[in-house]
Amino acid sequence: MSVQERKQRERAGRERLIVATARELAEQQGWDAVTTRRLAERIEYSQPVLYSHFRGKREIIGAVALEGATELAAAVRTAASRASGSRERVAALAHAYLDFAERHPAVYDAIFQLDGGLAYAQEDTPEQLKDAFAALLESLGDVAGDGVHPGLFTEVFWAALHGVATLTRARRLPPEDTQRRVELLVDRLAEL
Repeated sequence: MSVQERKQRERAGRERLIVATARELAEQQGWDAVTTRRLAERIEYSQPVLYSHFRGKREIIGAVALEGATELAAAVRTAASRASGSRERVAALAHAYLDFAERHPAVYDAIFQLDGGLAYAQEDTPEQLKDAFAALLESLGDVAGDGVHPGLFTEVFWAALHGVATLTRARRLPPEDTQRRVELLVDRLAEL
């Protein structure tokens, strides 16, 4: 292995460490607790080392968002692939989405709530975000109904799931009714 290859591998390892540490700190204490100073202390590197990887917290949030989008897409695809029938597949997708949002609130916020400097629904949208949407579209596109654009239907379904996730976490919706909400959403929006 050349010196350059070793340095690239070490740099990639530091970057993964920064992102993992930011994610862990955010999940434990919230995004307000994530500062370059605290990250530098936790990973035992100087702040200039962090800045050599990321220009600041915003880019770190973006990196967490991209990692999280990849995980969300995998969770949705796995859940949908294990279900039989259209209704079960859509319900499984909804539950996987809501479960991800509940288990990883800081990552969910990085993807959908915080400014990580990422473009959404544009040509320069990162592939990870496009793939997360594609994972939803794969399961929802064929249940959109006659005359309904599958992408538009997927956006509306996703927006409903996002509302359930964020309002439940904020305790504006009682969590014990989540199953009933998912059933209603599936029944009303998906012509199954």
